[in-house]
Formats: sequence, structure tokens, C-alpha cells
Amino acid sequence: MKKALLIFLIFISLSAATISAQSIIETTRTKVVSPDGKHIFGLYQKKNTDGTLAIFYTVSYNNQPVILESKLDIRLDNHIWERALAKFWKQPESWNDVMVFDNVETSSHNETWKPLYGERSEIKDNYNGAKIHFSRRDKSQYKMSIEVRAYNEGIAFRYYFPMHPEAIYHKITAENTEFTMPERTTAWWTQWAQAPYYEKPLSDWDDESERPLTMRISDSLYACITEAQQVDFARAMFKLSKYKKNTVQVSLYSISDMVTPFGTPWRVVMAAERIGKLLENNDIILNLNESNKITNTDWVKPGKIMRETTLTTANAKACIDFCERHKMQYILFDWKWYGPSMDFRSDASEVTVTDLDMKEVVRYGKSKGIGVWVYVNQHALQHQADKIFPVYKEWGLAGVKFGFVQYQTQGWSAWLHELVKKAADNNLMVNIHDEYRPTGYSRTYPNLLTQEGIRGNEEFPDATHNTILPFTRMIAGAADYTVCYFDPRIKNTHAHQLAFPVIYYSPLQTLYWYDTPARIEEVPELEFFDNIPVTFDDTKVIHDYIGEYVTIARRNGKEWFLGTIGNNDARMINTPLDFLQTGQRYVASIYTDDDNAETVTKVKVTRLIVDSTTILQFQLKEKGGCTIHLIPAVKEDMKRYKVYKKNAIL
Repeated sequence: MKKALLIFLIFISLSAATISAQSIIETTRTKVVSPDGKHIFGLYQKKNTDGTLAIFYTVSYNNQPVILESKLDIRLDNHIWERALAKFWKQPESWNDVMVFDNVETSSHNETWKPLYGERSEIKDNYNGAKIHFSRRDKSQYKMSIEVRAYNEGIAFRYYFPMHPEAIYHKITAENTEFTMPERTTAWWTQWAQAPYYEKPLSDWDDESERPLTMRISDSLYACITEAQQVDFARAMFKLSKYKKNTVQVSLYSISDMVTPFGTPWRVVMAAERIGKLLENNDIILNLNESNKITNTDWVKPGKIMRETTLTTANAKACIDFCERHKMQYILFDWKWYGPSMDFRSDASEVTVTDLDMKEVVRYGKSKGIGVWVYVNQHALQHQADKIFPVYKEWGLAGVKFGFVQYQTQGWSAWLHELVKKAADNNLMVNIHDEYRPTGYSRTYPNLLTQEGIRGNEEFPDATHNTILPFTRMIAGAADYTVCYFDPRIKNTHAHQLAFPVIYYSPLQTLYWYDTPARIEEVPELEFFDNIPVTFDDTKVIHDYIGEYVTIARRNGKEWFLGTIGNNDARMINTPLDFLQTGQRYVASIYTDDDNAETVTKVKVTRLIVDSTTILQFQLKEKGGCTIHLIPAVKEDMKRYKVYKKNAIL
């Protein structure tokens, strides 16, 4: 045992000495700059005294360091411990240790595309790119490229392996890509996709952290690292390096067996002076995915959805009637409609509930313009997808909510995304629940409307948690927060709850999660839920004080919808409306907490005339919020409503 320990210490000390004795190979220096000149990616190779090579990169934003010298390291078919035991003191070989720089291909791209739906109606895809080519110095014809794109929104890079004439299979055993951050950087760490968040230094983490990983470099510089296009590859998370301070590493869930040519998922680095810009710039994730592959998308229709909880025809019709009155588009039959959902013996092609006539509910829904979704668990999806999806199409269902699916390994990831394709083949929209977080696949298959992967209202999070989510989880894309409103277990005010469809974007927006038509009271502020759409033409972050308070404004046509939520503390806030069209007056329907309101929800409705010069002043309650619906005013409105008085407190 003592001899083994001595050998291990020698191995560590010599490895450290090798790493410290590196010199840059100047001919390998490569720089890729974003179109606006702010994001800069730098790459270079170093040679160690033992002859091995290493590839490093840096990222800066607006002349400020974001990623300090960090190693690019991917491992293929390395039997690490056998090699270590055989050589004792020599560092185990990484694929990159023997890759020699060849050349660089540069490119640029600039187009604007229109998503089927989204947080914006137009998306600019503009980057400067480079493919940095390497080959193994043993002349084995193995090649690798580092593919880089520098957007105004951030930097993306990945490992790419071209076709090999003989060895077409590659086993990716690990990816140790580093992200070395400036000192005193903190990160909003979360242990799993539905866990709470904690702001922590880059030390002493309890475990890995989910992605996206948002970080505070300073009070005027924020960053986010995440991944895009994780479709047929093991899922990544982020862990702390054991050997390098202030350094986060990629941590793959499992190996990935790949066939050349292939690229790994994109590693994305975003930076901005304001944390809210990270959310405004999240289209970079979509841009790193393939374009829409569904030819006819007429059946892909975003909307608001209500859960039917009793699994009876009568109550389903009551839900449909409620949805018709309140401008909602769908109802959902949640689990157990086909039997125990976590039992492989349950048949998801048959309705097993005696009091539920699915075809009659679908027929009735269509007569009212309301579609029907059903929940299907992993067990049935795994064994019955090819059978049940055509059945659901024949029934006339609108979509399927996937439950408790696996996606972390390469195999399960490929299976899940193939399932979305199969759903598209049967004109079925999809909502993926539980731990899955998006990496942009809804661009390629827009029938994937939304997904969970969020600590949402089912778990009754506190107000502070809710103010963190927009700048962490929501950077990845749409989230099914499952909004509750009348449930007595909610921890925040009703005006806080009312703002969620603005704060948390989802093309399938779940409202009244634990509510039933019989329990819902027709309070005046429900008109906000009625009127808000689920897709938008523009999105702006007005207040981005993460963990304190958040204000987001979204435009649909000529109308604006604004939501504000605060943490557990009361505060006064000023909300400028300078995003409105100059010279146009608007009717602002304002919904605020008011203990003197005569409704059970204690929400006051105020209507005022405002314009782009208006700055609204709000007294935000602890755990409170407010929402605003802004519609261009006409002459009659000017007579009917008062103009907001400067410094008036709402």
C-alpha cells in the first residue's frame, strides 16, 4: 500500500511539473471575433517538456476576461487506469495530447429567420466562424476539429470528428473541457433540474450543477455556460475541477458511442454587462440547432392548457366550457387515465377509467375549439410508442405529455428525441416533463412545445426562487412552470402568481394546475390570464435584480404584457415604459396586490393612460408582484380613463 501511494504521489508531482513547463506554439494562435467585436475566442496549443501537446482557449467580452486559459480535453477509447499503472509517473494520454495543428478555415454567416413561435418573431443568426483542424502526429489518419462560432450573443464551440477511412467508430469516454473563471466569480448552483438555487463561489460544491450555469463575475459582468444540440449524445453537467482553482469542467453522464462524421453538443459561453441580457440573448441556443424539419406545421398550435383532474367525461366537459369562456385552447388528462402509469402492464392505447369517454370528450372539445392532450409515462412510451401515436391521431388528440422519461445517456437521449419525431409523424405536439431541460431541439421539431426541468408551482417555491429562475433555467428555453392560482398552498401573493405567464415563457402555458372549474372564483383579474398570449414578437428585461425582483415585458402585435415579481421583501420600484412606441398612448390595465380589495385574491385592477415617457411607481409587497396589459388607446379611452400622475404609487 505504501509503495502504491508513493507511486501515485510521484505521478501527481511529475504531472504537475509537466503542466507547468509548457510553451505556446505561436503558429497555432487563432482568434475568432463576434460581428460586433465584443466576444473574442482565442485558441492556442502548448507543448510540454515530455513532448505531449495541449489545446487551450480563452474568451473575453468587451475587453474583459470571461474564460481565462482553459484546457480543451476530450477522451476517446482511453483505458486510463491501465495506462497509468503501466507508466506510473507519466500523465495518462488524452486524445488532445497527440493532436497536431494543421490549419484554420474561417467563415461568416448572417441571416434572419422566423420561428414558428417564440419569445421573438424574428431571430438573427449572425456569427463569425472557424474550423481549427488537427491530426494525430502518428500519421494514423485520425483527425479532429474545434468548430467555433462567435455571435454577438456569445461564443459556441464543439469537437468535430470527420469521416475516418477505417475506424469509423469513436467511443467518447469523457469530456473534461475547462471553464476557468476570474477570481471571486460566483455561480447559481443547482443540484438537479427541479432543485432550488444557491449562489456559491467556485469551491466546495456539494455535487455537480445543472445547466445553464449562470455566474456573476462582477457587478458589471455576468456569464452563462450551457450546451446546445444535445440530441444523440450523453447529457452534460458542470463540476468543479479538483486540480485547478476557479475552474468548472464538463461532466458527461456516460460514454457516447459515435459514428464519424459527428460533432459533440455545442458548449456555449454567454457574457453581458447585465444579467437580463443573457435571457434576451438566449436565441443563440436555437441558432445552434438544425432548422425546422416538419414540412406542414399547420397543426402545431401553441396555447394555454388546463388539467382535468377527475378523469370523468362530465368534468372534462366542464373544463372545456371553462376554457372556452377564458380563451384557453386545451385540456389535459393527466396520469392514470389508462391505468397505473408506472406499470409496464398498463396499455396506453385503452381508456381504463369507467366514467371517461375519450372520443366523446374530443368531439365535444372540437365543437368548442378546445383540443385534448393526454399524459403518457416512460413505461408506455418505451414499449408502445409505435402503437399508441397512430391511435391518438385517430382519436383526434392534440398532443402528448411525456412523463418521467430518461434522457441522460446517449441511448436514452437518442430515444427521446426520436420519440418527438414519431409524434410529429402523427401530428402530435409534445410536452416533456420531469428532469429534461431543453438545448434547442424545438427549432428542429417545433411540435416539442415545452418541457419542465424546473422547480415550478407544483412544488410551491418561495418568491426568492421565482426571481432567480428567469436568469438561470429560462436561458435554456421554454419551461412548463404549471401555474397555480387558487390553491391555498401557494406561498406568494396572487398578483405575484398572475405575472408568471409573462415571466416564464412557454408556448404551452399551463394555468390553474391544481384548480377545477368548481373551485375557481370569477375574480376580475382573471382577464389577464384570458388575454395574455403564449407567443410573442419581442421580449425585453426591464428589471433584472436576480434574487430580488424581476420585470419582463413582452409584445404581441401592438399590445404589451408586463410582469413583475419580487422576493420575500417589500420594496418600492420604478418601472419605465420607454419600450412603448413613441407618441402613442396606451390604456394600461394594472393588477396589483391590495389588502383592501373585496375579492378573496386581494388583487386590485386599475386602468390608466400612459405613454413611453411614463415611469410607474409601485409599492411591491413582500412576496408580491404586479402585471400590466398595455393596449393602444383610442379617443374614447382618453375620455374614460385618467392619465397616470407622476410619482403616484400603485
